[in-house]
Formats: sequence, structure tokens, C-alpha cells
Amino acid sequence: MKIEEIIKSTAPLNNSTRTVLNVIYTQNVITDNFNEILKPFDLSGEQYNVLRILRGQKGFPANMCVIQERMLARTSNTTRLVDKLLLKNLVTRNVCPENRRKIEVLITQKGLGILKELDPKVAEHEQFFSKNLRPEELEQLNHLLEKYRNK
Repeated sequence: MKIEEIIKSTAPLNNSTRTVLNVIYTQNVITDNFNEILKPFDLSGEQYNVLRILRGQKGFPANMCVIQERMLARTSNTTRLVDKLLLKNLVTRNVCPENRRKIEVLITQKGLGILKELDPKVAEHEQFFSKNLRPEELEQLNHLLEKYRNK
């Protein structure tokens, strides 16, 4: 369905406007679907992102700066996200012995278990949105989005 039909626009849209609206609308559709997957686990997309970042540390702790740098949504309040994950026993937080101003965050076994349970659901989610595109079209879409995003 065309974006004009979705938003019920009666005026013609120029290509720049159509592209921005398509990207925003598509992102919202993907996010809404993803949030439904996370809901039974009482996680937000941002919390899930933090857990994935910490899993990627392969047993080594990450400080708040490392987590913030790797977040998809750079505006996220990393401290608040880590606090919520801490309350759910999905991460631990300790003061670095060498630098008391540095906080180290580590994913717990419970956090790893949730990610392991979510992995196939997330893969299915990704495949669902990719199913109508051939591999070369997915590659082209990624290339175009990266080109579009970079100033």
C-alpha cells in the first residue's frame, strides 16, 4: 500500500516527503511488531538493545560510555535503562576497582537466558519483514538506507 493511501493524503507528495514518511511509517510498523515480541518478557526495545550489547562483550563488563556509544537510539538514558535491568536481575553493576568513577555493567545468566529465548523470535521477526525481498534487494535496500542516512 502506498504511503499516500496509508495517511489518506489528498495532496500529491514530493519524493523527499514520501521517502521520509515511508521510512518513519515502516520504522513504526517494525517497532510495534517487535514490542509485541518483547512484551511477555517485560522488556523495552532499548532494554533489549542494552542486553544485546552486554552479551556481545562475551563475559567482559561494559561501562556506561561503551553502552551509550553502541545504542541504536543515542538519546536513551543509559543509566535509567541499566537501573531497570538491574531491578529485574538481568545485569549487575559494580564500581571499577581501578577507577572508582567508572561503573561496569555485566549481563547475568538470567539476562543471557532471556536473550537465548528471544533469539529465534527476533530472527523470525526479521525474516517476516524481509520475506518479500530477494537477497540482492535486501543488500540494495541496506546500501540505499546507509547512503540516505549519511550526510
